[in-house]
Amino acid sequence: MTAAVPAPSALATGLVNADKSYAYKVILFAIATLADQRDSDTESHLIRVQHYTRLLAQQLTTNPEFADTLTPVGIEQLIDSIPLYDLGTVGVPDRVLLKPGRLTTDELAIMRTHPKVGFDALVRAEKTLGQTASWLTVAKELVLSHQEKWDGTGYPQGLMGNQIPASARIVALADVYDALISNKVYKDGVPHDAAVGIIFSERGAHFDPDVVDAFMTVHEKFADIAQHHADTDADMQRKIEYMANAIAEQAVL
Repeated sequence: MTAAVPAPSALATGLVNADKSYAYKVILFAIATLADQRDSDTESHLIRVQHYTRLLAQQLTTNPEFADTLTPVGIEQLIDSIPLYDLGTVGVPDRVLLKPGRLTTDELAIMRTHPKVGFDALVRAEKTLGQTASWLTVAKELVLSHQEKWDGTGYPQGLMGNQIPASARIVALADVYDALISNKVYKDGVPHDAAVGIIFSERGAHFDPDVVDAFMTVHEKFADIAQHHADTDADMQRKIEYMANAIAEQAVL
C-alpha cells in the first residue's frame, strides 16, 4: 500500500494547522509572494517587514497619537495585512518594474499608479462579493498610502502628516529600511548604520518624526531581524532567473 503523502506544509515544517483562517493567511502570503517575485525583492522581504513593523508598533503603543490604532487587535490586523501592501505592482509592466536604472518621467508616472491599482482591486472585489470586509480596512490603507510622505511629497494623493494613516506611516519606514539594507540583483544593500543615518535624515520629511524616534530606540533589533531572516542563495537565484527571463521576453517583443 502506498503511504499517504502529507500536506506540503507538513513536509516543510512537520506542523499542521487545521484553522481555516490560517489557511487563508497561507493563500494570501502565496499570492503576495507571486506579486513580489516580479520586482527586486525576495520572498523573505515580506517576513522581515512584518517583523520590523511589529517591533515599531509595539514601541509606539505608549504614544497617545497611536493609541487608537495600535491596540492588540489593531497590531495583528496590521501585521496580517502587510503581504498585500505592494499588491498593485502586478499592474506595472516588467519593462518599468524591472528596469535597473533611473526611470523616465513617463515610466515614473506608470510606477506611481501601483497604489491605486491595488486599492481599486480590493474595492472591486468587495463590491463583486456584495460586502465590505472590516478586516481589509487596514490592508486598504497600506495598499493606497504606503508611498505617501510626511511632508506631502509622496503619492498617489499627496497626503501630509497625520492625514496619512498611521499604519502606512509605520510600514513606510519598515519598507524603506529593508530596501536600503537588502542586496538586489542590480545593486548591493548599504550597511545597517548607513541605513539608520539615511532614515534619521528623513525625519519630518519622508517619515513621521514619532515613527523615526521609535525606530531609533529599537534599530539594533532591526539589524538582528535582517540577519535572522536574510535572503538565501536560493532566494537570490530565483530572483535572478525571473528577471533574466523577463528581460529576455521584453527583448524579443
